[in-house]
Amino acid sequence: MAFFKLNRGLGIDLGTANTLVYSKKHKRIVLNEPSVVAVERETKKILAVGNEAKEMLGKTPDSIVAVRPLSEGVIADYDITEAMIKYFIKKVFGSYSFFMPEIMICVPVDITGVEKRAVLEATISAGAKRAYLIEEARAAALGAGMDISAPEGNMIIDIGGGSTDIAVISLGGTVVSKTIRIAGNNFDSSIIKYVKKTHNLLIGDKTAEEIKIKIGTALPLEEEETMEVKGRDLMMGLPKTVTISSEEIREAIMDSLMEIVRCIKSVLEQTPPELASDIVDKGMVMTGGGSLIRNFPEMVEKYTSLKVTLAENPLESVVRGSGLALEQVKVLRKIEKAER
Repeated sequence: MAFFKLNRGLGIDLGTANTLVYSKKHKRIVLNEPSVVAVERETKKILAVGNEAKEMLGKTPDSIVAVRPLSEGVIADYDITEAMIKYFIKKVFGSYSFFMPEIMICVPVDITGVEKRAVLEATISAGAKRAYLIEEARAAALGAGMDISAPEGNMIIDIGGGSTDIAVISLGGTVVSKTIRIAGNNFDSSIIKYVKKTHNLLIGDKTAEEIKIKIGTALPLEEEETMEVKGRDLMMGLPKTVTISSEEIREAIMDSLMEIVRCIKSVLEQTPPELASDIVDKGMVMTGGGSLIRNFPEMVEKYTSLKVTLAENPLESVVRGSGLALEQVKVLRKIEKAER
């Protein structure tokens, strides 16, 4: 029975855009759903969570509001976050689970003590037997296959939905790190603003995300791509379709991309010489959904003159790393010691 309980650990990447859950027992990701909750406005009753709630975004009547309880990687609404975690735990284990799991939660590098306590308390209240925290950058490095316990510099760039974590890790510890609140959601917001300003067309978050995925690029393409976009004409107030090019989207998101590049260069400037030498030899690894912007790794290479590798499964690196931290007792002890 002890072995059964031991294997009921979960690694959770509680992201601004999506929540992923890794099962220690099954050694794989068992859940990947949007971090969205639909709530009845007056009673605060939870109506839907995850995929079902995301379908309601921008389409709900006044009596219902679809919200993202996490903002820029941290808890913005404690009660709704707790309800969301509880829902995901139940979905993985079932409603009548007797043994509660140990849970490893991923958090941004620069999260405050108050925010850490909020995440831990929400996780315990949601039904966890015990909760641990791991920095997203460290989890991403583990999940990307880096040997972070070695006495050498490993540089990771994790671009999520609400924040970008950049860190240099050596001997299992974070030597230099920086978090900026610019990531995938900022790309979407920039696209919405650009389309509004340039085409007098109002579009929603889902449309902006679709544009980003289909024709978003960090560098000019040999052959420009276009996409038909539907929205509401701001002049006439009627539905309208316009054609938007990949070059326009590059222009729309360039400021955000350059801000991330500047942050990467800032971390490199603060890196000790011996570790910087390792990074010159090995290069950097990019993870997270934001790293999937076409040609973004090549853009970072262009501005840093260093090799940049895209992780094998960028969207899954963080949650896989949190699961590996649970499986590796030595790594877990290091994390616990660092939190004391």
